[in-house]
Amino acid sequence: MPTPQVTRPSLHNATEASSAVPTGLQIGALQLANPVVLAPMAGVTDLPLREICVDLGASMAVAEMLTSDSKLLSSRKSTLRRCHSSRGGLRSVQIVGSEPQQLADAARHNADDGADIIDINMGCPAKKVCKKAAGSALLADERRVAEILNAVVSAVNVPVTLKIRTGISAQHRNGVAIAKIAEDAGIQLLTVHGRTRADRFKGEAEYQTITDIVDSVNIPVLANGDITTPEKALAVLEQTGAAGIMIGRGALGRPWLPGVIAQFLSGARTTEPSLTERFLQMRKHLTALHDFYGDFMGVRIARKHIGWFFDAAETDLSEDFSSWKRHFNALENTEAQQTLLHTLELHCSGSDSPSTNQKNELAA
Repeated sequence: MPTPQVTRPSLHNATEASSAVPTGLQIGALQLANPVVLAPMAGVTDLPLREICVDLGASMAVAEMLTSDSKLLSSRKSTLRRCHSSRGGLRSVQIVGSEPQQLADAARHNADDGADIIDINMGCPAKKVCKKAAGSALLADERRVAEILNAVVSAVNVPVTLKIRTGISAQHRNGVAIAKIAEDAGIQLLTVHGRTRADRFKGEAEYQTITDIVDSVNIPVLANGDITTPEKALAVLEQTGAAGIMIGRGALGRPWLPGVIAQFLSGARTTEPSLTERFLQMRKHLTALHDFYGDFMGVRIARKHIGWFFDAAETDLSEDFSSWKRHFNALENTEAQQTLLHTLELHCSGSDSPSTNQKNELAA
C-alpha cells in the first residue's frame, strides 16, 4: 500500500462576517446558540454523527427521517434512528409520510417520547419515498400539504418545522406558495433545499427561490444546498437573507464543518482543522460507531463514514487515498480499523514509521 506524501491542509483566516448575519436561531420558544444546523440524512445522521457534530459546534443536528407508519416503529432501523442522548443537543425528529392523520399520530408519539421539535420531510427526492406520494412528491399537491401541516401542528405542543425543495421542477417552482401554506399552518421554521424535486442532486443549487421565500414569509428560513465552505455559507446568507444555514452532504467526512461555519459567521478568526485534529475526530467517530452498533454492524457502517473521510481528505489535501480506502473496507474488526487510521496518520504527518506489529496487523 503506497504512502501518500501529504502536507497539512492550508489554513484559511476568516474575514469578519457581515453585521447582517444572524448570531443565533429562534424556533418557537427554543433559542439555538448559532444559525448552523446539521441536516437530516437517511443512513447518515445517526446518533454518533449527531453527537460529534454538536460537540464540534453545530447548534442542532436533526435525526434521520422516521416513517410515520406505526407498524414499523419497532423495527431495528426505526429503533436505532430514535436513539438520542444529551450530547446530541436538542432532539429534532423528522417524520415522513403522506397521510395527515398518520403523520399527526407519529408526531404525537415522538413528542411524547421526548422530541423537542418535530420536522416534516417534504424534500426527499428518493424514488422509494416519492412513489408513496411522500417526501418532495407532496409539493405537487398543495391541498394535501396544508392538510398534513395543519394536522401535525394541531397534534403536538412542541414546535413543528418543515423541510422542502424549491418546487416540483424548474418549470414549476412553487416554493413560495408552499412556504405561505406552512406559515399559515403554524410551522415555526422552514428549511429550503435549493433544488427542485426533478433536480434530485444534479446540477448546482440556486438561491434566488430561497430569497423569494424569505421575502414572502415572517417565519425563519434556513438555506440548504451545496454549502461546503464558511465563505459560501456567508455568501448565501447575505444573498438570501435567511435566518440560518443547514449543512447536508458537505459534512460527510467533515463533521467539523458546521462548527467551523458557525465560528466563521460569528466573526471569529477560524482555521480549518489541522491534520492531527482531523484524525482525532475520525478516531473518536470510529469508536462511537463501534460502541453504538456493536462489533459486527459497527465495522461495516464505519466503512461508509470513514470512506467519506478519505474522500474529503483527497479533495482537501489533493492526494490519492484510494488504496487506503480499499484496505480499510476489507478489514473485519474494530482493532484493525483503528490501527489503520493511526498508521495513516503517522504516514501523513511524517512521524515515525509504523512498528513491525502495526505492519503485521495491517497485512492481516
